Amino acid sequence: MIRRRAELDNLSVVAAVCQTAGRGQRNNSWLTHAGENLTFSMFARFSDPRMPRVKATEQFRISVAATLAVSDYLASKGIANAVKWPNDIYVRGRKICGMLIENTLEGPDVSTSIIGIGINVNQKDFPPQLVNPTSMTIVTGDSYDLKAELVTLCGMLRDRLLSMGQEQHGDYISRLFRLGVFNEYVDCADGTRFMARITGVSPSGMLQVETKEGKLKEFAFKEISFVI
Repeated sequence: MIRRRAELDNLSVVAAVCQTAGRGQRNNSWLTHAGENLTFSMFARFSDPRMPRVKATEQFRISVAATLAVSDYLASKGIANAVKWPNDIYVRGRKICGMLIENTLEGPDVSTSIIGIGINVNQKDFPPQLVNPTSMTIVTGDSYDLKAELVTLCGMLRDRLLSMGQEQHGDYISRLFRLGVFNEYVDCADGTRFMARITGVSPSGMLQVETKEGKLKEFAFKEISFVI
């Protein structure tokens, strides 16, 4: 999609039936069975007058909108879920969705964004190297028409992107995995393990936590790790 960026219409979608080199966060691979899951990217062009302006310093708003769209979609299927910061989706403590969002900047603003999303839909068996995967089928016992589900989900994603506002940030925080509950984390700078509870996320996307000792800390992506 990156190579075809100039010729793509705003909010175009490219979906893969069989993905052989899916990428996730932290340079991880996204492993998926062919024809069983949703793996796609949506291209957003923020110079389009229909789109909201997104400052470079506020680009986390794109992640918020995309994450909420997937969360909304799963909820519409009766699947309760939580957002594992920054943009994974968990169901019953297991990962059902991952994202990779790549933005390009033009001056002080975001120019374009490629929002890559992978959702486990009909897959039942997973490679052993995946620690805690789940799928829509495992959760509900139903099977899904991938083409129909893609249309539905992309409609929700487009709606969230077109209506991006500051109010979405509070909605995002309210859905956070482990919000307000003490759990163990790792400080990636030195490998130290500590107990803390998530209290929020800053407008720039920093995870805000309070330690058992009452100390408030903020972490950027890759600076803190969840102990699952």
